[in-house]
Amino acid sequence: MRTCLLILFLSCCLLLRSSAQTADKHATAATKNLFNHLQQTRHAGFLFGHQDDLAYGAGWQYEKDKSDIRGVTGEYPAVYGWELGHLELDSTKNLDGVPFEFIRQSIRKGFERGGVITISWHFTNPLTGNPAWDAKPGAVASILPGASKHALYLAWLDKLAAFLGSLKDAHGNLIPVIFRPFHELNGNWFWWGKQHCSPGELIALYRFTESYLRDTKQLHHLLYAYNTDRFATREEYLDRYPGDDWVDVVGFDIYQRAEGNINFSKELDRMLGTLESIAEEKKKLPALTEFGYNGIPDSSWWTQTFLPAIGQHRIVYALAWRNAGKKTDGSEEYYAPFPGQVSAKDFTLFAANQRVWLQRRAARAGLYTKGKHR
Repeated sequence: MRTCLLILFLSCCLLLRSSAQTADKHATAATKNLFNHLQQTRHAGFLFGHQDDLAYGAGWQYEKDKSDIRGVTGEYPAVYGWELGHLELDSTKNLDGVPFEFIRQSIRKGFERGGVITISWHFTNPLTGNPAWDAKPGAVASILPGASKHALYLAWLDKLAAFLGSLKDAHGNLIPVIFRPFHELNGNWFWWGKQHCSPGELIALYRFTESYLRDTKQLHHLLYAYNTDRFATREEYLDRYPGDDWVDVVGFDIYQRAEGNINFSKELDRMLGTLESIAEEKKKLPALTEFGYNGIPDSSWWTQTFLPAIGQHRIVYALAWRNAGKKTDGSEEYYAPFPGQVSAKDFTLFAANQRVWLQRRAARAGLYTKGKHR
């Protein structure tokens, strides 16, 4: 009897030691529930998301209950992506012109529908005062503790913390958010990119930022996403990884451009395989944090290229980029279908696949509640 109890005790200890947990050990109950449920749901399918889904789309802006995804499928996406760039400048609108108050209200609506919220922050270059794409060396080093722009960065973090801390449901409870700072960090187009700082500098900044939000500002409703662009090897992916104690979600961004469907599909499949392996080893949530094919000119792209590339990879979510429409330079930007778009019919077939989760399945799963998902 004692032997059996000892074996049971040791088994429980091993299970607890090997089980996944949030980077923030003091995360709110709803945030921990979300993390745990997403670990489960990814074995059944992935949540489909869309950036700025409730703000604008093909030929419309800020219309009540409007959504291009809903217009095609009859339901909202399961993941809502939002951007906070220009919050640090005390602007009332983000860098894409979306009012912050609208974002706040939309986050609550998405959460109340049972959806997942993810937030990125393309914030201003602290050295030049220009947008995040002003990619010049020295900016990361300048905001580390003791450096010339550190006080400025603290002021910006205070504004970020105030907004994140204002994201509450109707009962005053904080809404869990997947926060994705310094994304595409192995590219060179942002001031925090690979050629503009050392791995040590970026890791130090990532850790400082998270520690400030978590420990100084006492925000415990955030899951933290480590996010690269395309990568060739496991080593390249982990080059600037801040450590297992600082990360909840591992992901990457990928867009199809001129390489064609076959090459894109192979590349996506390869990268997802590496990502899934890393996530399993480190007990993190693997996600396709951004993806898209601008204009989606292929009428069968969703079922014949994108879905086969994901295959049986067990990812948490895939976030399609925004439907910005016609831009000032005359070009158009659409990464999700809308009624009448050439791939819309194919998207309904894609959305009907059992592995693709939109809002209704996410809501039924009860991602923020205790216990097994339904």
